[in-house]
Formats: sequence, structure tokens, C-alpha cells
Amino acid sequence: MQQGQQARPDPCREVCKAQWRRLVDIKAIYRSASVLKNRRVVFNIKGNEYRLIVAVAYRVGVVYVKFIGTHAQYDAVDAETVEME
Repeated sequence: MQQGQQARPDPCREVCKAQWRRLVDIKAIYRSASVLKNRRVVFNIKGNEYRLIVAVAYRVGVVYVKFIGTHAQYDAVDAETVEME
């Protein structure tokens, strides 16, 4: 990292310890995260090279990983219905 640059949070690491209770909790840290229906959120990782899709159960503070893959793989799935295999 160059001097003067701030480290950006890594969604993969943060999701593991997340305790998000509201969508604004996510957007406060990840402004570029895309919000989908069914409580799903899409994160861009490593300059949009990878995508992470999660479903968030805000009431109980649980995050379910639905998909993680390259941008090309993401383009081949339906982000609103994809499930981990």
C-alpha cells in the first residue's frame, strides 16, 4: 500500500465477523455494495474482479454466503436466487 492510502475493508473477512442489524450498517462501510431483494447484498472485491453475494438476517445478525466467484462467474448466475452448492 502506498503512503497516504487507507486500507479498504475486505468484505470476505468482515462478513465472517459481521453483526449488521440494518442495511445502513453495511452501506456505512461498503458504499459500493449493491442491494438486491430478499435481503441480499452484492460486494465487489479486489477492484470488481470478484463478487460476493450474501443474504443478511438482520434481526438475528446472521450473514449467509450465497455466492463467491469471479465477475465472469457472477454474470452467469441470477444474483437474487443463487445458492452455494
